[in-house]
Amino acid sequence: MEISKTELEVMQVIWKSFPVTADIVIENLNQTHIWHEKTVKTLLNRLIKKQALSYEKKGRQYAYYPLLEKNDYQIKETHSFVRRLFQGQISPLIASFAKHESLSKDDIEELKKLIKSWDEKND
Repeated sequence: MEISKTELEVMQVIWKSFPVTADIVIENLNQTHIWHEKTVKTLLNRLIKKQALSYEKKGRQYAYYPLLEKNDYQIKETHSFVRRLFQGQISPLIASFAKHESLSKDDIEELKKLIKSWDEKND
């Protein structure tokens, strides 16, 4: 399932707290830049068709909730990104960040912990 950049912005709002009405989605999105109601409702409908979202009718409004888990989506997209740009290898990705000094000390410590954990699992 392909989710566009704008659809992902809508999903981010819904993942943050759900179920949520279109009005609340619009209100949250408008905190960063102006979103038109019709645009947001079109995006919500697209996400329903893609089976990323569903809804329940509550009176005159719809309450939207995700069918696609955020973590599952992140894993899928991460694997796709690494396959497309780094031929499935993670080390060139990390080397790229390290080379351009994009890794903070906290990032480096977290990576060390992950590597140690992987080593312990494989021993």
